[in-house]
Amino acid sequence: MKVYFVGAGPGAPDLITLRGAKLLGQVKMVLYAGSLVPVEMLRHCDPAAELIDTAKLDLEQQQACYQRAQAADCDVVRLHSGDPAIYGATAEQMRRLDALGIAYEVVPGVSSFTAAAAAVQAELTKPEVSQSVILTRVSGRASAVPELESIARLAEHRATMCIFLSGPHLKKIVGDLRLHYPPETPVTLVYRASWPEQKTYQGTLATVLSETKRGAWNLTTMMLVGAALDRGEQAESSLYSKDFTHLFRVVKKKRKPKNAEAITMQHSEKETL
Repeated sequence: MKVYFVGAGPGAPDLITLRGAKLLGQVKMVLYAGSLVPVEMLRHCDPAAELIDTAKLDLEQQQACYQRAQAADCDVVRLHSGDPAIYGATAEQMRRLDALGIAYEVVPGVSSFTAAAAAVQAELTKPEVSQSVILTRVSGRASAVPELESIARLAEHRATMCIFLSGPHLKKIVGDLRLHYPPETPVTLVYRASWPEQKTYQGTLATVLSETKRGAWNLTTMMLVGAALDRGEQAESSLYSKDFTHLFRVVKKKRKPKNAEAITMQHSEKETL
């Protein structure tokens, strides 16, 4: 048997990968995070599959599910929100599967930070503005963020930042960001990107606190911040410039007429005379 860690994507049932949806339809046991994965996502599952909501289960109870599937020799999908590689708590499950001798595979998914950018039609990297994207979050009860990775320290780079689970901590986050980003820096908030109840806010570090209500943005809010979000005129990449040559596109240089040099010399002689 094998366990498949499948990225469910940000929420919309049609934003799961084809591979992930296919696996859901094949396995007989699906473990999913009910607090983060919408019920509509389960429509991809085999009607006969056992569906287990892990929101109320601790790690040992989840391990027991894997062991039961191992005894029955049936494959399992462990359905995680977004992409399993980001805040997925998958490494600790994999360690236990290694100890049990259970094989596993990871199927990537669309992350909520890219879904948030898509919701407001934003590009997170722009030439001469920001070529780096920092994914981070604030410290929580389940796991603390190392001091060297605090938002105040990361803000020194003034790169584009995507801050997960930012809703309840907006005041502190904005205070830390303003230590390094100018007040006019664009800010976007996206609550439950791609879900039916999705909502967005676009403003700046100077306006976000006064224009949003305290408590109106819950845990599943993504905060995007950085100059790259500015929709004003900015430098363009050379990649698609008509004069830019690369392996797949050769720019043909204009050739001078064959007798161009002779004609030029004749004109020069006439002007001299």
